[in-house]
This record gives sequence, structure tokens and C-alpha cells, in this order.
Amino acid sequence: MLVQLALLLIGFVLLVKGADVLVEGASKFASLFHVPEIVIGLTIIAFGTSAPEAAVSITSAFKDSSSIAIGNVIGSNICNVLLVLGVAGTIGTLSLKKTTYMIETPFVVIMTVILLILGYIDHSLSRIDGIILWVFFFIFLCYLYILAQNNEGIDDIPKLDENDHVWKLLFMIVLGIICVVWGSDVSVQSASNIAEKLGMSQRLIGLTIVALGTSLPELVTSVNASLKGQNDLAIGNIIGSCIFNILFVLGTTAIVAPVSIAFEMSFLIDGMISIVSIIIFILFINKDLELRCIGAIIMLLCYIGYVLYIL
Repeated sequence: MLVQLALLLIGFVLLVKGADVLVEGASKFASLFHVPEIVIGLTIIAFGTSAPEAAVSITSAFKDSSSIAIGNVIGSNICNVLLVLGVAGTIGTLSLKKTTYMIETPFVVIMTVILLILGYIDHSLSRIDGIILWVFFFIFLCYLYILAQNNEGIDDIPKLDENDHVWKLLFMIVLGIICVVWGSDVSVQSASNIAEKLGMSQRLIGLTIVALGTSLPELVTSVNASLKGQNDLAIGNIIGSCIFNILFVLGTTAIVAPVSIAFEMSFLIDGMISIVSIIIFILFINKDLELRCIGAIIMLLCYIGYVLYIL
């Protein structure tokens, strides 16, 4: 058991650090060839924090551990809202952009409902379902492009320096890919082994341990943003990641998976909890579009209650 836990930890470290190295290398490589920052921001940077979820979910689908794939995404979204924003909100008052409050946050709820409907129809996510999710993802990317044109919604782009040579950036990209792929493989295998030894379902492992591990990039990004006073970035990062998890991660997983991904009916409850977590978050937003410390603390308590409930 200790060996499997150690392997799981190693897998998470490889996922998180690999994603960081991959994003930085790819972003700088694109900048080196004069790719516009708007394109880099909408693709490489935006995809970065969802890379661990994508790698784990796709690996799970190919290893016949589909419950981990879906549980990872739903669990990550619950973790992102209640835990990550809860932690960041206790550090400082978080503020939302109006577009995040009026458009992106409701969009998360709508996409979660659509995911649950697609899964409920035939108790699986088929390749057709994946294409449907990707259609919505393309619509969301178009929306992000419009925001970016107005100088909104783009994260910081890593800047080139004199030491960033082509060979170095290519090495970073290759190393990042290797770490993400290897880390996802180790994480899924060890998580499956732990679930078997503890008598836990793959769904439960995906909703808790794997979800928490793959949410580490979001946690680090949001806490750093809060510490730096970039409060709108802290929330924007999380809401955007929730959308990417549903549309890009599960959409891509359903498309590339060799068979349809089994959708347990218990995921309907988990999905509803994910929606409730968004509603709880919205309820604690005041008229100035700020999340106060007391609201963040209650969200943290809700996450602890959720984990105790599913365990």
C-alpha cells in the first residue's frame, strides 16, 4: 500500500511539473516564431492547467478505468470551486469580472447539465457525445477570442530571454510531454491498485484522490494569484478550468477512447453536487462581485462535508 501511495504521489508530481514545463516551453517556442500572444493565451496557456485532468482521463479510458476518467473531471470541478476558491478566498478577498459572473459561471452549470443528460441517455459517453461537447468547446473558444480582442481573459504569457534557444525549448516540450504521459500512467495505475486494495470503487478514487491531485495546478495558480492581489485571475482561472474539464477533457476522452465511456448513474448525484457547489459560490458573491472571507471558509467546510459524505 505504501508503495502504491508513493507511486501515486510521484505520478502527481510528474503531472504537475510536466504540465508546467510543457506550457512554458511551448509558449516560449511559439513566441520565438512570432505566434501572436492572443493565440498562445487561448491555446497553450488556457490548456495548461487542464493538462493533468486530460492526461489522466484519456489514460483511464484506454486502461478500462472509465469511472476514474469521469470521476476525475466531476471531482476536480467540485474541488476547484469549493476547495481551491475556498483556500484562495481565505487569503484575500476575491473579485470577479462581470463577464465571469454573468456568462462563464452560468455556462459551467449549463455544460454540467448537458454532460449529465448525455451520460444519462444511454449510460455512457459515446464518440458522438464527445463531438457534441467539442462543438460547445469551439463556441467557448470563440467567446474567449472575442474577450481577448478586448484585452480580457488572457493569462500572463511567459517572456523570452537570451537563454531561450530553440534546442532548449524543444527539450522542455519533449520533457514535459514525457512527464505528463508517464505521470498519468503511474497515477491511474496506482489509483486503481489503491482502490482495489481498499475495496473502494474507481468512481470514489476518481472523485477524491485523483481529483485532488490533478487540481494541484489550479490550486497553485489561484493561491499565487491571490497572494499577488490578482484576484480576478484567481477566480477566472478556476471557472475557465471547470469549463475546459467538461468540454475539452471529457470531450476529447470520449472521442479518442476505443469504446464508449461507461457513465454510472451515481455520477448524476456527483454532477448535481458540482452544480450545487457553483450555486453556493454564487450565493456568497456580494453586490460588488467579491467573494468574502466568511464565504470562502463556508465553502471549505462544504468541501470537507462532501468528502466525508462520499467516503
